[in-house]
Amino acid sequence: MDRLTVMKSFVQVVDSESFSAAARNLSLSRALVSRHIADLELQVGTRLLNRTTRAVTLTEAGIGHYEFCRRILNELALEEDSLKRMTERPEGQLNIIAPKWIGSLDLGDAIASFAADHPLIKVKLDLGGVSDRTHEFLGSGFEIAFQTNYLRDSSVMVKKMATMQFVVCAAPGYLAGARRPVEPRDLLEHKCLMHANEPIWHFNFEEEQLRIKPEQVVFTSNTFLVLSKAAVRGMGIAVLPMRAIRRELQTGELEVLLPAYAVPDRPLYAVYAPGAHRIRKIQCFLEFMSHWYQAHSVLDGLPRVPAALLAG
Repeated sequence: MDRLTVMKSFVQVVDSESFSAAARNLSLSRALVSRHIADLELQVGTRLLNRTTRAVTLTEAGIGHYEFCRRILNELALEEDSLKRMTERPEGQLNIIAPKWIGSLDLGDAIASFAADHPLIKVKLDLGGVSDRTHEFLGSGFEIAFQTNYLRDSSVMVKKMATMQFVVCAAPGYLAGARRPVEPRDLLEHKCLMHANEPIWHFNFEEEQLRIKPEQVVFTSNTFLVLSKAAVRGMGIAVLPMRAIRRELQTGELEVLLPAYAVPDRPLYAVYAPGAHRIRKIQCFLEFMSHWYQAHSVLDGLPRVPAALLAG
């Protein structure tokens, strides 16, 4: 017999002071409740109840075991209630991890907006330390990870949040003293600002794919935010995500170069455990982030690239 079932019958008999009343409260037969008590006494190896025609009372051993059963059943009820609230109400701790370069873009703005709108959810965002093994963040206590790599891992679920667009750019001050590049090969003649993890620049032109490894690398960093600051200071040409330089493109502090040669986009994924989307706080977060990125297009308000440049 299931131990929790017989414990529930035992507690109900004691609280009701009657086998018959306990049976009615549990919607069971009196014979089945009696069997539960007999099975429980057999399991613990001692008599728990004194039975007479007029009353049901606890034995000395029964007093202690009754308190034990009440505590266990109450803790189970609290846990079940907590789990139920997780699926019904957006609340609790939400731990998120993302690579540093993504976190230094407007992902931080989006997550801060979510936290402000959902005060019952306590958000923690860690930047850096994301493993190439996409599922490992789950074992480190994180519930959601952000990635830009295409994922083929059946142990996790993926939801695309946005498309990360990249452009070649430089400050007007740098371009004033150098010949403006017309095609990717011209970049070999220029001072370049490189991301430490990306020594090669990729371009798409019509159906052709080009690879350029800059030769005059004058500044290197492992974050695009720092590279954008170096570019604004006129140190050289960089390939940067548009979300990192939106304001600089609007103000003219940076200019887009080689507009006819597309730098490959990257998807921005939210990664989470299978079934986690049914937890209300995670479901709420995924919905919010998806709507946030739809509402904050990186192209809104940016200067148009002249058609003559697009035509080459």
